Amino acid sequence: MKILAMCDVIRLKQVEHVKNEKNILAEIHHPFIVNLKWYTKDNTSLYMLFEYVCGGELFTYLRNAGKFNNSTANFYACEIVMALEYLHSLSIVYRDLKPENLLLDRDGHLKITDFGFAKKLKDRTWTLCGTPEYLAPEILQSKGHNKAVDWWALGVLIYEMLVGYPPFYDDNPLGIYEKILSGKVEWPRQMDAVAKDLVKKLLVLDRTKRIGNMKNGSDDVKRHRWFKHLDWTDVYNRKLKVRSI
Repeated sequence: MKILAMCDVIRLKQVEHVKNEKNILAEIHHPFIVNLKWYTKDNTSLYMLFEYVCGGELFTYLRNAGKFNNSTANFYACEIVMALEYLHSLSIVYRDLKPENLLLDRDGHLKITDFGFAKKLKDRTWTLCGTPEYLAPEILQSKGHNKAVDWWALGVLIYEMLVGYPPFYDDNPLGIYEKILSGKVEWPRQMDAVAKDLVKKLLVLDRTKRIGNMKNGSDDVKRHRWFKHLDWTDVYNRKLKVRSI
């Protein structure tokens, strides 16, 4: 249960922000998203009841493991791809993909949570929001951004799952931003070559050439060699064998 005090929402000038989040959550329902079950409000508070997800954050498992093997990272990535494809089909950009916002359910499957930065788009938006290490270059450049930022963030996440830390890291946020805008990534020798190829195509500075944001959309991502062994219907129906961490 998420309870928001109306006085705090008004004081922090978050009325439109909260209304937007609630409207998006009320519209969506997907196997790999933490679904809103019920909401209401009274004179003092807004109440949102979500399905119970008991497995904790992927962030915790990743930090404890150090990094994931290729098959484990692939398992989680394919479920995220399905969720992003669904959101984008509804013209919703998520904008906050990171391990802390990925929960595991009782069966070990992923659930994306926290839609505070999600937005329904007609074309582009210019709001600067997100986690520094996961920000796409077009957000930093204030050029206006769209669903392509989610595919960039997926590239960052896959890299972090396989390597143990994000591709653009610095103690200072400005240092992180400089590295993102440079587009230079250090590739560990032990990283799977096919996974590396996908991450390279996701971390393309020019969003018009970024996989997932081109003519064929998410189909380009799903057809990539790293996912060639998958039956995407089985992925959606949660039939894949859960990977142990």
